[in-house]
Amino acid sequence: MRSYQSVLILKPDFDEAQVGECLEKITGLIKNHGGDCLKVDKWGKKRLAYKVKKNRFGYYLNIYHTCENEQVPSLEAKYKLYEAIIKFMVLRLDEKELERAMGNGEEAEEAEEAKVTAEAETKTEKSAEEAKVAEEAKVKEETKAVEETKAVEEEKEGKK
Repeated sequence: MRSYQSVLILKPDFDEAQVGECLEKITGLIKNHGGDCLKVDKWGKKRLAYKVKKNRFGYYLNIYHTCENEQVPSLEAKYKLYEAIIKFMVLRLDEKELERAMGNGEEAEEAEEAKVTAEAETKTEKSAEEAKVAEEAKVKEETKAVEETKAVEEEKEGKK
């Protein structure tokens, strides 16, 4: 069996429950065609680049699955007949692409955690630098005020 990626766009007026029902029916179609779902990503509702079947928006699903290569045209025909799907694309994946796709979720989570940590460290460093600059400015102002006070006192003493 070969590995495939199906990217489906569903009608935009579905809520989460209806999307779940559609997803169950789609996974059932894949299983009926001798396949197995490996991973399902719900990308959510997105704006389309152009109108598709009079729709400006669509709900995206990305499904990684296996299927017999003789069954793919039949699966695509079922996708065409299913009313909820307004557009679809089925891609054949080689082993490297499938491994990358299956491991992509873990790497993305790790990258997100690293990004958040780096942002927090940067904010802490910026706050420390800002506090230091503010303290230096305060010291300079106090020093200037003291010097001005001394100058005024010396002028008063000089006039007497």
